[in-house]
Amino acid sequence: MSVPDRVAPNSPADLGLTELSAAIADGHLTSVAAVGDALDRIEASQPTLNAFRVVRREAALREAADADARRATGTRLPLLGVPIAVKDDTDIAGEVTAFGCGGEFTPATADAESVRRLRAAGAVIVGKSNTCELGQLPFTSGDAFGHTRNPWDRTRTPGGSSGGSAAAVAAGLVPAALGSDGAGSVRIPAAWTNLVGIKPQRGRISTWPHPEAFHGLTVNGPLARTVRDAALLLDIAAGPHPGDLHTPAPIDAAAAVGRDPGKLRIALSLRIPFTATRTALDPQIAAAVHDLAATLRALGHTVTVADLHYGVLIGASFLPRSLGGISKVHRSMPAAVVDPRTTANARVGRLLGGPALTAARMLEPLLHRRIGAFFDDYDVVLAPTTATPAPRAEEIDGIGVGATNGLITGACPFTWPWNVLGWPSVNVPAGFTDTGLPIGAQLMGTANTEPMLIALAAQLEAERHWDRDRPTPWWT
Repeated sequence: MSVPDRVAPNSPADLGLTELSAAIADGHLTSVAAVGDALDRIEASQPTLNAFRVVRREAALREAADADARRATGTRLPLLGVPIAVKDDTDIAGEVTAFGCGGEFTPATADAESVRRLRAAGAVIVGKSNTCELGQLPFTSGDAFGHTRNPWDRTRTPGGSSGGSAAAVAAGLVPAALGSDGAGSVRIPAAWTNLVGIKPQRGRISTWPHPEAFHGLTVNGPLARTVRDAALLLDIAAGPHPGDLHTPAPIDAAAAVGRDPGKLRIALSLRIPFTATRTALDPQIAAAVHDLAATLRALGHTVTVADLHYGVLIGASFLPRSLGGISKVHRSMPAAVVDPRTTANARVGRLLGGPALTAARMLEPLLHRRIGAFFDDYDVVLAPTTATPAPRAEEIDGIGVGATNGLITGACPFTWPWNVLGWPSVNVPAGFTDTGLPIGAQLMGTANTEPMLIALAAQLEAERHWDRDRPTPWWT
C-alpha cells in the first residue's frame, strides 16, 4: 500500500491540540498569532478545500486578544486561546445554524452546551464547518455551499456528515474539531482523512438544546490527528446539561492515553450488517484491517476472526429513528431550502414517526442483550469503518433517492449499528490504498468503554505513528 511522506512539525499548522495549547500556555505563541494563523489558512483554503460554512474572523480575533490578556494575568485553562472548529449543526450564539441547508436563518441566541464547555475551557471557536443537509450523507456537499474536498485527494469527498471538521483538521487548519455522529458521521470522515474520530457513549457530550438528537442516534464527538488530542477534546466537551435525556457516569478519557489496556480479547469481524442494498468490502480495506489485527497480536492481544451477527431487528430500529429525526429537524427549519431527496426522506420520516418509531425505541434493550452477549467472549470488536475508500465528491450529484441510498450504503454499511446501540466506537487510521487514499478501522465496545478503547487506540498509535502521515497541501 502507498504511504505518504512523513513530515516533522515546524509551524502552528503542524501542531496538535495538546502541543498548541502548551505553546500558548507557556508563552511561546500568543493566541492572537495562533488564531490569526488558523483564520488565514482557513480563508486561503476556502475556494478549494471549502471546509467552512461560517468563518468568525473578527469575533475570533477579539476572543483571542481577550485570551492573551487573561493569560497575562495568570488565568490557566486547558484550551485558553486555542483555535477550534465546530460543525454547523451546533449552535453558537450570534451565528446561524444552517445544518447544510440553503435559506435565510435567524442567528442562535445561545451557545449549545458543548460550545459553552469549550468556551469555559478557553477555546476560541474560529468557525463552523460544512456538513451536508441535515447530516444525512457520508458526503459533505450541497447546493448551498458546493463540495468540501478531501485534503488527501481533491477529487474525493472527505466523507460526512462531519466532513468539514475532518477536512479542516486533516489539512492543519485547526488542531481539532467537534463533529456529530448519527450513522458514522464522525468515524467515516475520520477514516477517509487519516484521523482519529471518537463516537462516544450516548449522552457523553451533551446535544443540548436538544434533550437527545435524532431519537438517540446522534452524538457529538471529536476529530483529531492523535488519540491524545481526541481524548483531550472529548474530556473538555463532555458533561451533561440538566435537560439531557442521557447522562452516563463521567470518565477521564485523557488518563486512558498511555495506560496499558491489558491483554484484550479482540474479535475481528468483517461481516457487513444487514442492508437492503448489495454491498461488498474492498479487498484493500480488508487487507488493511487484517494488517491492523496483526499489529494487535504483536502487542500481545488475542485476535480471533469472529463475525458479529447484527440481525435484521437492528435495521428496523435504525430507519424510523433516522428518518423520523430528519423529518423533525426539517419541520423545525421551515425557511430551509433543501434538495428533493431531503424532502422525500422527511416525508417518509413523517410516516414512520408514530407506532413504528415507538416500536423502534422499544427494541433497544433487546438489541443490547443480543449483541451484548457477543461481548461475553470478547472485549473489543475490530471492524472496517467503511467498505470502500472515499468516493469522488461529485458521485452524489444529480441522482435520485434510490441511487443515493445504493451509493451511500455500498460505501458505508458498517458504522450505523453502534448508533442504534448508543455504545462507543473509535476510528483509527489503518493505512492507505495503493493510490494513497486513507483507510480506517473501528474499535467497538459496549456501554461506557471509552477508556479501554482509547487506551487500545493509543497503544496502536504508538506502534504505527499514523499522526506523522500528512497530505501534501494543494488547497492554498
